Amino acid sequence: MDVNTLILSITKQQLAALPTVTYPGHIVVVNTAEQAVSALEIINRYQVVGIDTETKPSFRKGRTNPVALIQISVGECCYLFRIRKFGFIPELKRFFEDKSVLKIGLSLKDDFNVLHKTFDFVPDGFVELQDFVKRFQIHDISLQKIYAIIFKEKISKSQRLSNWEASALTAPQQIYASIDAWACLKIYNYLRSGAFNPENSEYKVANEQLQV
Repeated sequence: MDVNTLILSITKQQLAALPTVTYPGHIVVVNTAEQAVSALEIINRYQVVGIDTETKPSFRKGRTNPVALIQISVGECCYLFRIRKFGFIPELKRFFEDKSVLKIGLSLKDDFNVLHKTFDFVPDGFVELQDFVKRFQIHDISLQKIYAIIFKEKISKSQRLSNWEASALTAPQQIYASIDAWACLKIYNYLRSGAFNPENSEYKVANEQLQV
C-alpha cells in the first residue's frame, strides 16, 4: 500500500479483542490550593506532560457542568487537580499559558470551551494529539482507538460517566483519569521516538474499507 494513501484504523471488534491496559504509575490527588502549588512546582520541571479533564456528566439536554478534574501526567506520576474544591488558581493559569512546557492532550478545543465558561486564560504550549497522529497515517480520533493501534491494548471507559464531583474519588476513578493523561504523553513520546512504523501496522485499511 502506498504510504501516501496508507490509512490506519481499528474496528470495534478488533478493539474489543485486545487486552485492557494497566496503569503503571503513581497517582497524587490534589485537593487544596496549597497541594496544587506544590504539585505544579514539580510538574514545571518537565518539558513535556500529558493532560486531560473530567466533567460530571449531565443528563439534561443543553446543560454542561463545569470541569471537575484536571489530570496532568509527567509519566511516572499523574496529578489529579480537583479544581471544584479550590478553583483555577493563578499558578494553574500560568501553567496553562506557559509555552515552555508542552502539554499533550486530545480534543483540547472541547476542554478549553468548557473551562472558558468558568475561567479566563489564554492556552499556550498545547499539542492536539488528534492532529499529531495524522502524520503517522492514523485515521481514528478517539484516545482509545489511537492507543490501541499503537500499543495493541485497550483503555477501559467504564468510569467515564461516574461522578467527578464526589467528595472523594474512588480508586477506579483515579486510575481511569490517570490513564487518559498518561496515555496522551505515552503516545506522543513513542511516535516522536521514531519507533512506530505505519507500514508495519496490522490495522492498515483501504479507503473503501474505512469505518469511522
